[in-house]
Order: sequence, then structure tokens, then C-alpha cells
Amino acid sequence: MFASPPFQQNYGVAMSIETLATFFGWYTVVSFAFLIFASIALTSMRGFAVNLHARMTGVAQTELPKLYFTYLANFKILALCLGFIPWLCLKLMGA
Repeated sequence: MFASPPFQQNYGVAMSIETLATFFGWYTVVSFAFLIFASIALTSMRGFAVNLHARMTGVAQTELPKLYFTYLANFKILALCLGFIPWLCLKLMGA
């Protein structure tokens, strides 16, 4: 008789907890694979990266290693908060 409120409408998209746990698990794997790749790349090609980024951005070459470390640390925190922690919570819920 009455239309259901918008927040109760089912648009045909439903995810189970298992599906979400799988998504966050693979998101975490891909994020940490990228983090490892970026760490290895910045470590093994440090001189090239510092020279290239100093020319591109105008940032002093002495400041770039600190910025790289900050970037990697922030990315790790982001990967933990947006990938691993939701996956862990879903696994603890019983997914």
C-alpha cells in the first residue's frame, strides 16, 4: 500500500560477510604487495629517485628520503586501517 522509505529499498546488491572478508583480505594482500614493491624500488633506486624527484618538484635532495619514509609510513597505516583491520574484524565475527 505505502512505498517503503529509501533506506529500506533493496537494489539487488547484497554482500555476505564472507564476501566482504574475502574482499578486504585481497585488498590487504594487494596493498602490502604494493608497499613492499615501493619500499624495494625506493631502496634499490634511491639515487635515481632522489635526482628525478628533486628535478621534478624542486624539493631539496636532502629532504626527499624523509618524505619517502613518511609516504611509506602513511601508506602502511592506510593499508592497515582500510584493509587489515576490517578483515580481522570480519574474521572475528565469524566470516
